[in-house]
Amino acid sequence: MKTFGIAILGCGTVGSGVAKILLDMGSVLSERSARPIELRKIVDLSPKKSSEKNNIPLDLFCGGGKDLTPDEASGYISEIISDKDVDLVVETIGGTGDYLFSVILDAMKAKKHVVTANKAMLAERGSAIYQTAQENGVTLGYEASVCGAVPIIKAIREGFTGDEVQEISGIMNGTSNYILSKMELEGTDFKSALKMAQKAGYAEADPTLDISGGDAGHKLAILIRLAFGKEIEYKNLRKEGIQDIEREDIELANEMDCSIKLICYARKVEGRIAASVKPMMVKRNNLLSKVHGATNCVEVINKYSGRHYFMGAGAGGPETASSIVADIVFTARYGTVVDNSTPLRQLELVDADQFEFPYNITFSTADRPGVTGLVTTAIGAQKINIDTVSHNRHNRKEAVFSVATMPCTMQQIKDAVATIRKDSPELLTEEPKAIPILQ
Repeated sequence: MKTFGIAILGCGTVGSGVAKILLDMGSVLSERSARPIELRKIVDLSPKKSSEKNNIPLDLFCGGGKDLTPDEASGYISEIISDKDVDLVVETIGGTGDYLFSVILDAMKAKKHVVTANKAMLAERGSAIYQTAQENGVTLGYEASVCGAVPIIKAIREGFTGDEVQEISGIMNGTSNYILSKMELEGTDFKSALKMAQKAGYAEADPTLDISGGDAGHKLAILIRLAFGKEIEYKNLRKEGIQDIEREDIELANEMDCSIKLICYARKVEGRIAASVKPMMVKRNNLLSKVHGATNCVEVINKYSGRHYFMGAGAGGPETASSIVADIVFTARYGTVVDNSTPLRQLELVDADQFEFPYNITFSTADRPGVTGLVTTAIGAQKINIDTVSHNRHNRKEAVFSVATMPCTMQQIKDAVATIRKDSPELLTEEPKAIPILQ
């Protein structure tokens, strides 16, 4: 049987991990693929550095092992796209730029399969990529784009084809989870926990994409398309980060037997998809509340088979590389006979705020008698049932307390706050903070 040729574009942390697994496990992977698999070419701007650091033979790099200019690298990529001995291209360059976008499309048009971990590209510009793969009869492998080594893509795409996904909730960003875990378990504040994440290598020097919910949003957008057949505009997905979570929020959550986690959430109800990325208070009887550190965990609730959890390393070179190699093996064995396209449906995407959730609302008020009664009366007037009210925390001239509600909408909460401001203009010293509660 014809050898299945592989080319890797980019040999950084993930790309080098793919190369090492292909070289170390070559014979085993060939057995699993039922055909020989061979790494033929690597394009990287700094071949010598990558070769020495990762123990990859220098002759595998395009350009004879010398450092490449961007133009030279582009030339070698064009050669790979036209090379009939290359059957699959692994893209580990990253980013959403026009050049890389065109490279992916051109590779597919040249009848080459593509495997990528590029969640941002798929979430923001994926429509044309999925369509091009289908039109040219090639496979797009993207298991590594969501939660690294956690096989959530294959589970939904293959394992649950006899069922119907109704709800997805999960921890899909290891950096944010590491920070929140430090705040909960070690009592640190947000800034200190962020510095610890950066020192441990979990957070970039500019951590904005992680702590703002942007990275998690990329992953949720990919899963929404796969699980529900809804192609969404990434910019339309509601994303809130953890940068405003304070020690006081962590302590209030603990009193309620909850942990605060950055949760990717999507639920299908009557032709609508409610979705958002935001901090939630997760009840301790939910496994997600017990997931700490940089670990990722996705909960999937199906119509017939019920609740499932998928947990593991959500990032890291070897971990992400293992998912890419799994896609390579699958494609080598089945790529020409399996249609991995996702049927799309006409579903409305709505912000999860429009759906009912239990909420915990934290109020900072002037410290005077009758405050709790005024607040709870305004909440009740919006037909919101109250579950519990915490004790007051007195801080100089302020009182801080929280109200846990039964399921209601965010609009009801906003209306209650508006009533409080109207009836008692000087009562609220800060904007109330409402955090959904995940049962």
